[in-house]
Amino acid sequence: MDLQLHGTTALVTGAASGIGRAIALVLAAEGVRVALLDRDGASLAEVAGVIGGAVVLVADVTDEAQVARAVETAVDALGGLDAVVCCAGISGPVGSPIDGISLAEWNAVFAVNVTGAFLVVSAALPALRAAAAASVVLLSSDSAFVASAGMVPYCASKAALMQFGRALSVDLADDGIRVNTVAPSIVDTPMSRGDLGAEAFAAPSFPVQTADEVASHVAYLVSPRSRAINGTTVVSDFGYSARSGFPA
Repeated sequence: MDLQLHGTTALVTGAASGIGRAIALVLAAEGVRVALLDRDGASLAEVAGVIGGAVVLVADVTDEAQVARAVETAVDALGGLDAVVCCAGISGPVGSPIDGISLAEWNAVFAVNVTGAFLVVSAALPALRAAAAASVVLLSSDSAFVASAGMVPYCASKAALMQFGRALSVDLADDGIRVNTVAPSIVDTPMSRGDLGAEAFAAPSFPVQTADEVASHVAYLVSPRSRAINGTTVVSDFGYSARSGFPA
């Protein structure tokens, strides 16, 4: 199916690795001109080398001034902005009980996972409002719905991000800007391998999806083909959250 994305433009945060990298590559393959934002400049340059012609933006999504400059550069270089994909995220402390988590650790997770999206979307709003059919996609997690022990900051931040997207979809509907969220379960990425250990992915006892699979959901939500979909979260978890605990 032609996603009707050729010649459109998009800004992807967290584009240096994992899901963000996969999204950047998938969108570029669909003919989207992309701007790639990440604080890891070396890895970002590698991704841009694969794509060719991508706009490289080295910035920290938690820094308002850096974000404003990066978005301005992206809009100038691309001649506008049709889509924003907020994929920058961190796990924070994993396996830590609430009384073992410092305020600094808590704030760091929310700063990247939630405030970062707020800053990027806020800075991009003028360009998105000027677009013919604008779309924002936020990368949440199934942890917005179900919780794993020792991941309170991450779970809370991903739930906040999901509701941020839902609220934005209401606020921006009259501007013609759609806002949706993708919430995958475990994805084979460097971050997941760092959290769970590489050995967990050798013969996993749990279902694992690829970053490319998640990227395909994002490409559809960015596309005009999904123009009726707004304020929705696509839960990509192999049906886990749909199962009842009822023993029958």
